[in-house]
Amino acid sequence: MKKEYIIRTVASSMVTAGSLLTYFVSIYWVILPLFVGINLIQSSFTKFCPLEKNLNRFNVK
Repeated sequence: MKKEYIIRTVASSMVTAGSLLTYFVSIYWVILPLFVGINLIQSSFTKFCPLEKNLNRFNVK
């Protein structure tokens, strides 16, 4: 799997999990999808993605 597909899969999973946790557990879980969204926006401008750095560290192609 390519890195960009892994990043999209992880981001969408985190947003989905955060939304479900917000609905079923506590309103404070809304911070998780908010953080993921902000991180996606900043990575589009700065080209810095923490997940991509970690994938590079583990030699994911």
